[in-house]
Amino acid sequence: CESQLINHKPVKLVMTNSKKVKLLFVCMGNICRSPTAHGVFRQLVIDENLTDIIEIDSSGTHAYHVGNPPDSRAQQTARSRGIDLSDLTARQARSDDFHEFDYVLAMDSDNYHGLRAICPNGMEERLYMFLDFAPTIKSREVPDPYYGGDSGFEKVFDMVDEASRGLLDDIKSKHLA
Repeated sequence: CESQLINHKPVKLVMTNSKKVKLLFVCMGNICRSPTAHGVFRQLVIDENLTDIIEIDSSGTHAYHVGNPPDSRAQQTARSRGIDLSDLTARQARSDDFHEFDYVLAMDSDNYHGLRAICPNGMEERLYMFLDFAPTIKSREVPDPYYGGDSGFEKVFDMVDEASRGLLDDIKSKHLA
């Protein structure tokens, strides 16, 4: 299954039975990249008064950090930009997520393939590479800042912010036009 925005082409959203558009951001451990995306996107949704239309969650493809809060460096970077991640806790992605969420957004190709491995047949259209919503970023992968310094978390935040804005524009054009 290839990402639905290859070459940054528009996608067709497949809605769940609910009235909300549901998004799941996924990285490896759900303590750095995906909670950052969760927090950034949540703030955009709040700022646009769309909380009654859009629901957000995050998870990891591995169970390394289940139940833990986001990495302190991710929280500090987000806090310095006005985003609070302190209420988030890590969980592992599961096959049922593809039935619940309209967008399952992988941070990199390893996580994309891990998600693809648990994706039920017929649900592949819900799986995306997150950076496909940020066409000005050359990379398709949000790098894992876990083993690096603080600057890696800053870079990840900037990438996530741009992709979040592109994703929100995509959702607004499909559901609020």
